Amino acid sequence: MSTFEIRPIRSDDDAAMAAVIRTVMPEFGATGSGFAISDPEVDWMSRAYAAPRHAYFVVERDGRVLGGAGVAPLAGGDADVCELRKMYFLPEARGSGAGAAMMARCLDAARASGFTRCYLETLTGMDAAMRLYERSGFRRIDTAMGATGHGGCNRFYLLDL
Repeated sequence: MSTFEIRPIRSDDDAAMAAVIRTVMPEFGATGSGFAISDPEVDWMSRAYAAPRHAYFVVERDGRVLGGAGVAPLAGGDADVCELRKMYFLPEARGSGAGAAMMARCLDAARASGFTRCYLETLTGMDAAMRLYERSGFRRIDTAMGATGHGGCNRFYLLDL
């Protein structure tokens, strides 16, 4: 695989990132309400993450967006907690180191925004993602935090930044 670039999302990436999310989610049975696939911000990620203490990055190779991830304040959570959000990669980006590089970029952005903890939700079957989270220092917790609206998720993680 040729090298990839991780950069902040731009408005001209919105359609490509929405397509990535809508391609990857069904792969893991994550369809319908309670999952990001039905979240209206999927179609305008660059605007959704332009707010203070929000950041979203895409991974690009040869001019093509292959995935992305971001951080934002945890809805309904403590002010020092952010959520790692919408981390999805097309199959061709997986196993390339893009996930670990993206994780580092997101966690750096979270620290720069003053967060001291990072929370995430995922679901059974996303085994490679859970291994990445655990390698990155996240620990599994028993219950959901905040009010994310992702009722379909059943695995919860927290990291002290």
